[in-house]
Amino acid sequence: MKVILFGASGMVGQGVLRACLEEPEVAEVIAVVRRPLGKNAPKLREVRHADLSDLTPIAAQLSGADACFYCLGVSSVGHSREEYERITYGYPLEAARVVAAGNPHLTFVYVSGEGTDSTEQGRAFWARVKGRTENALLAMNMRAYAFRPGWIQPVHGETSRTRWYRVLYRITSWLYPVLRRVAPRFVTSTEYLGRAMIAVARLDGSGPRVLRTDEITRLGA
Repeated sequence: MKVILFGASGMVGQGVLRACLEEPEVAEVIAVVRRPLGKNAPKLREVRHADLSDLTPIAAQLSGADACFYCLGVSSVGHSREEYERITYGYPLEAARVVAAGNPHLTFVYVSGEGTDSTEQGRAFWARVKGRTENALLAMNMRAYAFRPGWIQPVHGETSRTRWYRVLYRITSWLYPVLRRVAPRFVTSTEYLGRAMIAVARLDGSGPRVLRTDEITRLGA
């Protein structure tokens, strides 16, 4: 299996990259990055590209993939509406356009989040944008999945690039075992996320396309 990974430097992407590198069925991981990851692995190949709104210059390097795992994202806090929409909607749609060109059997997994608004009519701007992104991806000529995790616990040293996320996870790390007991349907981990993405890439696309936390954990366990 040849996998393309966006967002490999983020907390979720780090977990997905680790799962892919450990999975014998994954022969190659192409990480699209702006800056070097600082990680060496026989199966890992980095493709550096600064402008994620136009992937045409690297399209040839992304052809022939079996799956694309899109883990890149930002918080709506601290970003203008235009910038958030460009990153959250424009970037993944451009990625899907390029990697799925001429490849209807490609599996594309987009990480959105619990609370995403598929109706695109709700009050929360971020939820509407993510809902619009999900809807657009699911309508494309490929096997697309939207992952909507709730609480994601880093379990192998993965760290967020956002400072206040890092602080939050440090403060609340003790809650993970508690939440797993009292609210298991809303708690997963970076390890389960990575394994679940590989699992859906093996499916034929006939099942549900929007997967929430409990289903992600079941597939990744």
